[in-house]
Amino acid sequence: MSGGAAVSGFGGSGAVFFSGCPLHCVYCQNALISQDGFGAPVTPERLSEIFLELQEQGAYNINLVTPTHYASQLRVAIRRARERGLSLPVVCNTSGYERVATLAGLADDVDIYLSDFRYLEPDSAARYSAAPDYPKVAWAALAEMMRQRGEWHEDAQGHLRQGVILRILLLPGHLAEAKAIVAKVFARYGNRLCYSLMNQYTPLPTLDGRRFPELSRPVLESEYAELVDFALDLGVKRSFMQEGGTVSESFVPAFDLSGVLAAAPLQAAGPGLGK
Repeated sequence: MSGGAAVSGFGGSGAVFFSGCPLHCVYCQNALISQDGFGAPVTPERLSEIFLELQEQGAYNINLVTPTHYASQLRVAIRRARERGLSLPVVCNTSGYERVATLAGLADDVDIYLSDFRYLEPDSAARYSAAPDYPKVAWAALAEMMRQRGEWHEDAQGHLRQGVILRILLLPGHLAEAKAIVAKVFARYGNRLCYSLMNQYTPLPTLDGRRFPELSRPVLESEYAELVDFALDLGVKRSFMQEGGTVSESFVPAFDLSGVLAAAPLQAAGPGLGK
């Protein structure tokens, strides 16, 4: 199935990027906002206005990128926007490194979870993201996401209204770990969720190639093809798969604060329509 049709369609997903991230991935493509604190302060009231402005622009959903460290303010902003006419589904776009209690607090406000499952090995999680407990935390978080939104619902146009999409980013040399993630998740949830198998890993100039030489190359086409074949042979039917040409710095959005007005302590890097 097409990820574009379900999440972005032709009009785009209304993405709002939030400053900060609970992970410290050495290969991060959004380090300017995730690690360097780039952004502008906005109030929950202004954030609710941004949601409505994105709806007016024709967005198919409100896509909150790495937002959960602002969970309490988010709840206020989402509810105010809905009181004023927001009808779009709200996407929580997360690394998967989330407390269950935080996700539970968003149960009435989030319609779709777009989450990563990056590591199954604590050593990998420690080496690349300084989070050796990532596998345990992400597995518990996924269970909570599935508890809330484990039923997949699309509208008549094929746009996703409710569900869980799990991204599995293939890192170079980590094919066995990616396969193990797919197998573990499929054994528990089958095709209730959607598997987004990603080959777009891009070694950016900011990567320390001396410390992480294994990450200094893109994923091989043969590695990705083997992961896709493994998933299909396993029985995965609901999936997003990427074609060639995705390794590019063009996947890194330009953060220019467009549409953000300074007002109070909540940090937003900027909204926009994104595919």
